[in-house]
Amino acid sequence: MESSFQHAAQKRLKTRSCLEVIRVIRSLMEFPGTSFRNVPEKNACAMRLSHGSRIVQMFEKCQISGGKPSTSCLLPGELQDNKITDYRIAPVFGVVIFATMLPTANLHLRGLYDTTIEFFALRSPTISSRAVSSSSSHADSDPHSRTLTPVPDPIAKLTQECASLRERLDAADRRQGTCTCFSPGSNMSTVRRELEDTRKELVRAKLEVSRLEARCMTLEKSLKETRDLLRASSPDKISQGPQAESHRSDESVEEDELDDVDEKVEEETTSLSSEEQRAQRKSEEVYMTRTDSWSGAQLLQAVQDLNSEILQFAAAATELCTFDKKAYPSSSKATNQAIQDTATRLGGDLARILSTRDHSQDPMLVQLALQGCLSTCVARALLPFCMGFPSKPDSILSQIYAHMYMAEPQPTSSRWRALTHRHIHTMYPYLNDYSINELSETMFRWSSDILFIAGCPTTDRLSLSTREGLRTRFGDQVKRIARTVSNLAQVTREEIMSTRFDIIAIENESNFDPRRMVDAFGDYGTSRGSILITTEVGLRCTTRKDLVDLNTERPGGEVEQRLLLPPKVILESVLDFMER
Repeated sequence: MESSFQHAAQKRLKTRSCLEVIRVIRSLMEFPGTSFRNVPEKNACAMRLSHGSRIVQMFEKCQISGGKPSTSCLLPGELQDNKITDYRIAPVFGVVIFATMLPTANLHLRGLYDTTIEFFALRSPTISSRAVSSSSSHADSDPHSRTLTPVPDPIAKLTQECASLRERLDAADRRQGTCTCFSPGSNMSTVRRELEDTRKELVRAKLEVSRLEARCMTLEKSLKETRDLLRASSPDKISQGPQAESHRSDESVEEDELDDVDEKVEEETTSLSSEEQRAQRKSEEVYMTRTDSWSGAQLLQAVQDLNSEILQFAAAATELCTFDKKAYPSSSKATNQAIQDTATRLGGDLARILSTRDHSQDPMLVQLALQGCLSTCVARALLPFCMGFPSKPDSILSQIYAHMYMAEPQPTSSRWRALTHRHIHTMYPYLNDYSINELSETMFRWSSDILFIAGCPTTDRLSLSTREGLRTRFGDQVKRIARTVSNLAQVTREEIMSTRFDIIAIENESNFDPRRMVDAFGDYGTSRGSILITTEVGLRCTTRKDLVDLNTERPGGEVEQRLLLPPKVILESVLDFMER
C-alpha cells in the first residue's frame, strides 16, 4: 500500500516536472530576446550564421558558482524559484534550454533532453549547438545525477553544408554573370556586324539600281531618237515606191540610221559650240562693261578736297615765314641755283618775280607760288601711265594705251589699262610707298627753293627755307597730300571703265583760254598777260563714241571731252592787283 502510494506520487511528480519543463521551454521560446547581463566578454562568443537573416548566439561557457544558478542570468519567473543543482545548456535560435534535475523528484530527464535537442536539431536547418559536458562530477560521485549522452555536434556538418552551398551559389552566380555579361555582348556585336553588312549591301544595291536607271534612261532616249529619225525618213521611203522598199536590205537600213545618228551628233556638237561661244561673248561683254566703282561726282569732290589741302599748306607755310629781301645777295651761288631750278620747274617769269619783289609786307605772291608748286607736282605725278614707274617702260605703256584708246572701244582700252596698272603694283608691291615718298620729297624741295628765293632767312638747318625744316613742320600734311594723289591715280586707272578722267594743270607761259581755265583774280580786274602758274588742279572727262578706221589708221570716231572742274591760274595781271 505504501509502495503503491509512493509510486503514484513519484509518477505524479514526474508528470508535473515534465509539464513544468515543457512550460519553461515554451516560455523561453516565447521570449527569444532574453538577455544575459554581467556575463564576461571573454567567457562568451557570438557566432552569426546567415540563413533567412537569423542570428544564432552561442554562449560557450557560463560559470555559476556553488552548483546553483547565478543571478547574472535573467530567467523566466517559473525557474527563479526552483532549486537547480545540475543544468544543461543547449542554444537553439537564441533559446536556452535548461535541463534541470529537481532534487525533490530525483528525475532523470536525459531522454527528454535528448529528445528536445534532437527535435530542434531536426526542425531547424541552421541549428548551432554543441554538446555540453556535465559540469558536475561523474555519476559515481553523485548518485542523484546522470551524465547525458551528448548529441552529435551539428556545427561542423552545418559549416560543411554552408561552404558547399556557398560554392554552389558562387558557381551559379558566375554562370549567370557570364551568361548575362558576355553572351549578350557577343550576340549584340554579331548582330551589329550583320546589320552593318546588310547596310553596306543595301547601299551597293542602291548604287547599282541608280546606275542601271541612268543606263536605262540613256537607252530609252537613244531609242526614242532612233524612232524619230525613222519616222522622219518614212515619207522618203514611201515616195520611192514599194519596189525600192522591198529591195533595200537590212544592212543598208542600219547604215542609214547610223549616218543619221552621226549627223545629229554633229549638229548637237555644233550647236553646243555656238552656245559656248555666245556665253563666252556675253561674259566678256559683262566683264568689259562693268559698272564704275566711283561716280563723276565723287571724283570731283575728291579733287576739290585735294585743292583745299594744298591751299592750307601754302597758307600755313607763308604765315610761319618772315621775309627779308636783303637776307641773301642776288649774286650768291646758292641763290642763283635756286632761281634757275625754280624757273625750270615753274617758269622764268614766276622765278624772276619771286626773287626781285619785296614780300616782307605782303607775302600773298609767295602763297600763290606755293599753291602752284604743289598743284604742278600733283598734275605731273598723275600724267604718266603708272605713278612712280620708271620713265622708259612707262613711256612704252603710255604709247600702247594711246593707240588702243583710239583703236578699241572705250571699255576695252579702259579694262586693259586697269589690268596692266593692277598687275604692275602686284609685281612691285612697294611701288605705291615709293611713289608717295618721292612725291613728298619733290614737294619739299620745290617749296624750300621758293621760300629761299623769296627772302626767307636760313638761320639753321631747321629753318622753313630748308627741306629739313619743312619736313619737320609739315611732314604729315605733305604726306597726306601725296597719299591722296596716289589714291586718285588708282581710282582713275582701275575703278572707272566707262570713261577716262584726267587731273590737269595748265603749263606756264601758255595763253589764257577762258573755256579751258579760270583766272583766280578775274573778279578784281581785267585778265591779261601770260599764265604764271596753276593754283588749283582741274578735272577733265574724255569718252570715246565711235571706232577708228584701222585700214587708214586715222581716227574716224568721235571723242567727247567735258571739263568738270576747270583749273585756276594766275596771270601777269596779278601784279597790278598787288601794287594797288
